[in-house]
Amino acid sequence: MTDHRVLVEVCVDSVASAIAAQRGGASRIELCSSLNDGGVTPSTGLIETTRASVSIPIHVMIRPRAADFCYDEHEFAGMQRDIVKAKKLGADGIVFGILSAEGNVDAERTKQLTDLARPLPVTFHRAFDMTSDLFHALEDLCSIGMDRVLTSGGEKTSLLGRERIAQLVQKAQGRIGIMPGSGIKPENARQLVADTGVGEIHVGLRTPRPSPMQYQNSRVSIGVAEGREYQRFGVLEEDVRRLCAALADSEP
Repeated sequence: MTDHRVLVEVCVDSVASAIAAQRGGASRIELCSSLNDGGVTPSTGLIETTRASVSIPIHVMIRPRAADFCYDEHEFAGMQRDIVKAKKLGADGIVFGILSAEGNVDAERTKQLTDLARPLPVTFHRAFDMTSDLFHALEDLCSIGMDRVLTSGGEKTSLLGRERIAQLVQKAQGRIGIMPGSGIKPENARQLVADTGVGEIHVGLRTPRPSPMQYQNSRVSIGVAEGREYQRFGVLEEDVRRLCAALADSEP
């Protein structure tokens, strides 16, 4: 039976979405920028304005760029600086992931960033799903002493990877938290929690929002992906509220 105390973390890339998540009943937010690229490090201004606008915990993503998770020395140095900055700006937790070229957890540098982030809790994000062996990666993260790992079980969505997620929960034996993420919605959240035995979930719940631009120049694309200049996405309070209610629905 689903535990009504399941913690709901909502991933956001704007202050408006953070406020909506809190009003909808979220327990925590993961703050990023550029969610169309999977999320990168948010700016100082975004961290500051979000911290001033919500009271629930904020876990800040530390990811210097999109694409893979194998970083050079300059990118790693930037991640170190960003962690120090996020802590000073009031972050309640740090989220990152670093891999070797061979597809393993970069244990040495992961340990360095974890130590730098302390005493804040530390999450290894879905770079975990890109490792060559999830269970070997899990043992590396346990040895380092990280607090949780965000995972879809190595599949496109948590629903597809739920069997592997359940195995990771059993393998972890409470040494590290296993937090499913990707594709979780009000319609499937309760069943996913029941199938995996997790105590927290990570959701996006992104909804298209209209651009306020009255004039739109469709001939020009500023980014690599054409047609995104006037696409906006955000979190709706009612979606978060529905998901939280669905998780609590099985309580007698």
